[in-house]
Amino acid sequence: MSGLAVFLGPTLPREDAERELDAAYLPPVAQGDIIRLCSRDEKPKAIGIVDGLFENVPSVWHKEILFAISQGIAVFGASSMGALRAAELHPFGMIGVGAIFEAFRDGRLEDDDEVAVIHGPAELGYTGLSEAMVNIRRTLADAVVDEVIPAETARQLEGIAKALPYRERGYGRVLRLAADRGVPEEELADLKLWLPTGRFDQKREDARQMLRAMRRWAAQGAVAPEARFHFERTVLWEKAVRESASLATGPEIR
Repeated sequence: MSGLAVFLGPTLPREDAERELDAAYLPPVAQGDIIRLCSRDEKPKAIGIVDGLFENVPSVWHKEILFAISQGIAVFGASSMGALRAAELHPFGMIGVGAIFEAFRDGRLEDDDEVAVIHGPAELGYTGLSEAMVNIRRTLADAVVDEVIPAETARQLEGIAKALPYRERGYGRVLRLAADRGVPEEELADLKLWLPTGRFDQKREDARQMLRAMRRWAAQGAVAPEARFHFERTVLWEKAVRESASLATGPEIR
């Protein structure tokens, strides 16, 4: 399967992704990366966005995604940065996949920190060093369904997790703070015992769904959605194109 590019980082190990989809796997997307992909002689047929950089590195620009769509390239998004951008751009033809995308699209989630995590460097496989809020929400909801903890305790734990900076979120930290705040010890003990097998990684599941959606799309003829807008080449856009061209290009698309 050729012509597919996926921006991937801590959400899903690359070896797991490769079992789902034959594609060129690139590091988390940053501003200018999609411009550079689209400037190649052999443009990708489809781009998938899972992970992206932010804070210290400018995030992928909405307009470069729109440019890719205007060039007849299908752009998929899920899980993390991909879900955020797809929720914002699905009216213009970006293809969102998964529960996280749907929650942002429908307004049930609004804060970017819901999907943010801190992670290790590329050479260590982007190992996750914190837990995404969306994963904590799903896991606590499952714990209630499995009758591990009552719904009120889940709401307390969710509130504790949400109040933490995204870099500090993790089940261990949440459980310690909950104990300090008087949450019943037996309930926390039951949850701690259940977590190793019960915790759910919604971001990882959504990433897999996106890769499968891209595989089906390619197998069914690889027809990109029609652009639902007119792309304006503004002065700011031309400046972004010049700046992106001055940087080194990434891996070749297979």
